[in-house]
Amino acid sequence: DVSAAEADAAITRGGYVVRDTDGAPDVVIFATGSEVADAIAAAELLASTGTQARVISLPWREGFLAQPKAWRQTLVPAGVPRVAVEAGVTLGWERWVGEDGLIIGIDTFGASAPAEVLAEKFGFTPPQIADRIREHLAG
Repeated sequence: DVSAAEADAAITRGGYVVRDTDGAPDVVIFATGSEVADAIAAAELLASTGTQARVISLPWREGFLAQPKAWRQTLVPAGVPRVAVEAGVTLGWERWVGEDGLIIGIDTFGASAPAEVLAEKFGFTPPQIADRIREHLAG
């Protein structure tokens, strides 16, 4: 468990690991807000099939970028594939995932239905997120 002081310190750095791996990650998943829970659930599904996924909550992107590069690279190692999970506009996430990264998001608006129905329709359930990540990693 993380103490309140540790949580506050992590937030002031702009981003922090909310689900880690036992060893080096096979993929790093960025998420914010309500998407964090879905990213963690997807990471658990990935782990069940042997893919180690680190999930980083990134509530303050500018704060994260202001941190020393060496510290950021301990969270997001060079060469590890990156994924962003954003249930809103995906604009801006390309900076985080790079040219070869995957952005799972919704760039439309106006749909109306219960949240579970919308999540299924737009590919935002944890199994759908995990499947998209597996496909992406497979090339």
